[in-house]
Amino acid sequence: MERTVFVVDDDNMVRTALLRLLASAGYAAHGFASADEFLQARLPAVPCCLLLDMKMPGSDGFEVVRRLERRGDAIPVIFISGYGTIPTTVQAMKAGAHEFLTKPIQDERLLGAVEEALQIAERQLQSRTEHAACTSRLETLTPREREVLELAIGGLLNKQIATELGISEITVKVHKRRVMDKMQTKTLADLVRAAERLRISSARQR
Repeated sequence: MERTVFVVDDDNMVRTALLRLLASAGYAAHGFASADEFLQARLPAVPCCLLLDMKMPGSDGFEVVRRLERRGDAIPVIFISGYGTIPTTVQAMKAGAHEFLTKPIQDERLLGAVEEALQIAERQLQSRTEHAACTSRLETLTPREREVLELAIGGLLNKQIATELGISEITVKVHKRRVMDKMQTKTLADLVRAAERLRISSARQR
């Protein structure tokens, strides 16, 4: 899977040097001269991170992070700046930065930070992909199957679920098997974990 690094820096020389370094390390690298230009781009569905100059004309680095979060495109961000101070570094970390690097940046340190950020991005992408697949499976359940799921994850036995819903125990077993098949879970523990990922609460517990 292609791993992508976006570079946003209004300094043409710095941006070009960073893009060459990243390309030589095997990353797909794309440069932008301004934050607004970058924010108009669509992020690919691959692990990616952002090398972001903190101080630029127009939107600054903090505003970029806020706008990415608002539109649901939060990715690991490595702030870069020519004026690193402790207060600025603290502010960057509070804003959710993965790393803060001061220019001039050593190649090895930058590539190390990028690799760490992309590993985080890979885990985030996998988690989002799994969540989306689980959500799609949940949407295939009928209203009755959803009721059975919510009671089953609360630990109720088939007999108790039958009493709760006013149906036969055999019917509960049929619904429960369909729920397990549609949710692609083999055990009740798997079903509980899937429900937790989707933040589904049990309708009732023993």
